[in-house]
Amino acid sequence: MTKGIIARLFLLVIIVAGIWYIVDHHSFQSVVKATSNSVTNSPADNTSSTSKKIRVLIVPGHEPDNGGTNYGNIYERTLVVGIGQDFQQFLGGNSRYQSFITRDTQVWNPTFATYFQDEWNQIISWEKTAKTSWTTSTAMNQSGQGEISNVAATDDAMRLYGIVKWADENNIDLMIHMHLNNYPDAMAKKIVGKYSGLVMYVPAPDLANSVKSLPIAEAVFKRLSLYNPISNLPVESQGLETDDSLIAMGAYNTAEMASILIEYDYIYEPQFVNPEVRPIALKDFAYQTYLGVQDYYNNNQNVTATSSYDPNMNVYAWSMPVTSAHSHAEDIYAMQTALIMDGDYPPKGMTRNDCPHSGAIGSCTELAVKAFQQKYHIIGENTFGAKTFTLLHNIYTGKTN
Repeated sequence: MTKGIIARLFLLVIIVAGIWYIVDHHSFQSVVKATSNSVTNSPADNTSSTSKKIRVLIVPGHEPDNGGTNYGNIYERTLVVGIGQDFQQFLGGNSRYQSFITRDTQVWNPTFATYFQDEWNQIISWEKTAKTSWTTSTAMNQSGQGEISNVAATDDAMRLYGIVKWADENNIDLMIHMHLNNYPDAMAKKIVGKYSGLVMYVPAPDLANSVKSLPIAEAVFKRLSLYNPISNLPVESQGLETDDSLIAMGAYNTAEMASILIEYDYIYEPQFVNPEVRPIALKDFAYQTYLGVQDYYNNNQNVTATSSYDPNMNVYAWSMPVTSAHSHAEDIYAMQTALIMDGDYPPKGMTRNDCPHSGAIGSCTELAVKAFQQKYHIIGENTFGAKTFTLLHNIYTGKTN
């Protein structure tokens, strides 16, 4: 009897163990299958891949303490840092971007200072290798293309190559070089030149990063040209120029990322010369550049001067009416901005090169305001009337009229 019970119990254990093995093996295979599916189709992974930060490197032109053009005591190398830092702040307010800037007005960013020190010999070797392997038969562009700047010393040029090398190694998606323009005659005579307006450079088609650079440059250029004149220097008059010899563009095919170079108008133009207007103008350039980058990554179409543009929140909070030609230059600049947004500045028959965004009232602003008043049937007011201010202010702040 006892042996029979033991035998039955032993048989029961074997049956239970077999059932457990089958169930557990099936469950394990299900888990493996589910895990495999989760690896390939996980919403979290898809979110991660689509939310990858766009890495932007901001390169204010020239060295912290030398290089670049100047107009009197106004130095390009200083002003472009202001644009770059403001631009970085705009990027910093958007979680999709991760930004880096190479320097301030005094020193190199410690990351780059250390990189130059530790990697100097490697940078030189890398540049030589790239130059040697550059097999394109097209001669290097010697035309100047209107990009006027001091000839870089060897070390300065090598640091610029170092910046490009660092960008390659750190998976930068977009590199933006920021400059102001000048031309030889004005530089030599230290005078206000006859040329004005912005120009942008992109890698020439023979450079590998040309294809990825051009659409971004076109979006930024389109946005900037809504508010600013295009250079009227003949060789820059297209506004968007190609170059394969500029280090910033990735000369010798050194740059893997998209790269653009912006010349934000000529350094002797009034928005840079007037110290009251200058900080606002620099911030406005940074804001417009940010919106241009956004236009590209958001695939914005049919962009106008008012699309996403909120200068009252992002450039200058305009509250005081312009009551005379002697009003604060910041307020006059804001009034001109509103006229630009409404399509009234420059006035009919004049160009943006004729009518700078200056923060000063002259014939351009007076004619533009008269046209604005006629458009909106404002009667019996001069340039500084209350109704005119209210309507311009509503345009500037985005309020419905």
